[in-house]
Amino acid sequence: MSAQSDMAGRQPKAPFDPEHAHTWRPDGWRRCPIEQVPAYPDAQAVERVEATMSRYPPLVFAGEARRLKHQLAQVAEGDAFLLQGGDCAESFAEFHPDGIRDTFRVILQMAVILTFAASCPVVKVGRMAGQFAKPRSKPTEVQDGVELPAYRGDIINGIEFVEAERTPDPERMLKAYAQSASTINLLRAFAQGGYADLNKVHGWTLEFLSNTPAVARYRDVADRISGALDFMAACGVGPGDVPQLRGTDFYTSHEALLLGYEQALTRRDSETGAWVDTSAHMLWVGDRTRQLGGAHLEFLRGIENPVAVKVGPSMAADELLKVIDTLSPDNAPGRLTLICRFGADQVGDHLPGLIRAVEREGRRVVWSCDPVHGNTVKTAVGLKTRPFDKILTEMRRFFEVHRAEGTHAGGVHLELTGKNVTECTGGALAITEEALASRYHTHCDPRLNADQSLEMAFLIAEELKGERRGRKAQEHATQEPGGARHV
Repeated sequence: MSAQSDMAGRQPKAPFDPEHAHTWRPDGWRRCPIEQVPAYPDAQAVERVEATMSRYPPLVFAGEARRLKHQLAQVAEGDAFLLQGGDCAESFAEFHPDGIRDTFRVILQMAVILTFAASCPVVKVGRMAGQFAKPRSKPTEVQDGVELPAYRGDIINGIEFVEAERTPDPERMLKAYAQSASTINLLRAFAQGGYADLNKVHGWTLEFLSNTPAVARYRDVADRISGALDFMAACGVGPGDVPQLRGTDFYTSHEALLLGYEQALTRRDSETGAWVDTSAHMLWVGDRTRQLGGAHLEFLRGIENPVAVKVGPSMAADELLKVIDTLSPDNAPGRLTLICRFGADQVGDHLPGLIRAVEREGRRVVWSCDPVHGNTVKTAVGLKTRPFDKILTEMRRFFEVHRAEGTHAGGVHLELTGKNVTECTGGALAITEEALASRYHTHCDPRLNADQSLEMAFLIAEELKGERRGRKAQEHATQEPGGARHV
């Protein structure tokens, strides 16, 4: 029986045997129970596409993934901060270099603000160049009495509610690969070709401040960044002298949902012999596909990329520890990021116990906050939205819990776009529910627009400054007058 036949919903013939864990192979997930997969009508067509893709060049390189893991290790140790953001789901129809540029630009602007606030490096990871698949709460959708497969992202089927579009088509994987390759090529050019010049990025942020009603609140941070750049220029230090001021590292990530696509792009690292998923630098598994013994964890546990798992209200402490043991058995910092998505009203109830369990067992992970997914609501006209205030509340409570536990709030994970959309309510420009329909362009879930994203960066910066002050006070409290530390 082909793996694609299993993907239609039937259980595998034999359960996964954990005693064989040391013999990981890229196709080992096919022997495990699996969730959130399309029912392709032609299994042989799927196999042909996957075989074709297995001969394609890698989209990213093993050395880049290793460099990201090293930088995430700094985050896990409290010496850096992770900024991960981008589209809820990329689409074929809206693919355009301007969209890539605008999202890249807003992430860079956010990173500069956060770098200054935290006085530490910010690791920049986009939800880009591969974020084409989306989990669904139900396998089918009904409209006007007609039932068709649910839209699962452009890599699988089309959003238009007609049978021809909603039927899963494996050829879409080839188009997703081509679009990802073009996107990564452009991102590399932006990151290293001068577009990421620190002075340019800060200039864009000053333009934002000139148009926002909240200018007074954020002007102090912006002025101090300007002062720092002016001081460096006066000292003769500029982009021509320091490469880090002219370019930056920028990485890609997506949810590893369609495992046939991921397997086809998994390669041996020529330097280390380890398996690397070359579809992205970082992969994560979602709240709906993180089952112990399931196919998605089985795949992620064997690749050398840095990986992440979404952690929601249904995650118990003992389950989380088992997931950590599965994905990061050697406990290497930088390997595993926990992306927490509870909802503003549930962070305080769930997060402290999980942190304590992880700390008690000595697990070395990155704690990141996803404050958008748990705060989705529907308006009276049926549009999904995310209130800015709710997003901000969850983010702030995430930082508060970590300060109380003495741990590092290591990152933030946001669905955002550089476009001037109206999908999330609130923010300094006070987008109302009535205004949502004017520029509501998302294929799936609502995203923060560029102005809301930058405003969120300034607000996160305030939390990072508070965390930095707390760490300095803690270090001072543990240091005796002579400079010796308590043992």
